[in-house]
Amino acid sequence: MNNFYHEVTQPDHQINLAKACLLIASQEYPTLDLEEYLNALDTMGQEIEERLPASSYPLKIIQTINDYLFKDLGFKGNTTDYYDPRNSFLNDVIDRRIGIPITLSVVYLELAKRLNFPMVGIGMPGHFMIRPDFEEAGIFVDVFNRGEILFEQDCEQRLQQVYQQPVKLEPHFLDAVTNQQILGRILTNLKYIYLNRQEFSKTLKTIEQILLIFPNHPLELRDKGLIYYQLGQWEKASQDLKIYLALLPDAQDATVIRQLLQQIS
Repeated sequence: MNNFYHEVTQPDHQINLAKACLLIASQEYPTLDLEEYLNALDTMGQEIEERLPASSYPLKIIQTINDYLFKDLGFKGNTTDYYDPRNSFLNDVIDRRIGIPITLSVVYLELAKRLNFPMVGIGMPGHFMIRPDFEEAGIFVDVFNRGEILFEQDCEQRLQQVYQQPVKLEPHFLDAVTNQQILGRILTNLKYIYLNRQEFSKTLKTIEQILLIFPNHPLELRDKGLIYYQLGQWEKASQDLKIYLALLPDAQDATVIRQLLQQIS
């Protein structure tokens, strides 16, 4: 956990996104060799670079990455078992060549970085995408769908497909996100997977990692307190829930939380 803390508390642009993702995975795989997977990304980047024509423009670079990742290596989105926790671990995504939008996007972002072709994450609700990092790029890459290139109007359609109902595309949906936000979203996905499986000790570790990135996040403190309550650790539950109420005294669930605190005090 100390290594993760050191990585994610640096200035955002200095965070090694791949390394931080592998440190998340090391909670599940304590003997994970980070260098092995960082080297694998280096090798993949070199192989793509060798395929680039002498004069490359953005769409050509994207097409070359797409051909390599999706045609040659067979990376794909996991449509059959979306909530498999392995979809959130970068080592598993690289080994199995399958993942969810955000982890496949991390692979793509890391390869683009190695080609000196900067790209950024786009944290649309329900569906993570990426785009080239320059003004008025106008194009988005849907890594979950084999690197499909979308324009802004396509993004609204993609949202509607995800939610299966009409959704208005708000301008901020297409804002670039930070490395910390990407890591927070990966951890939040894991948190809810573990919660649904009632794996409370893993849920706790995941919340603790989120709090290393976003200290004193009220909802994470509340959820940590509620997990401790489930585990019968009253003192720890009380501590977190009291901090939550101090931070958000008028929260919608404040009355319920106060009643809970009365029960365990």
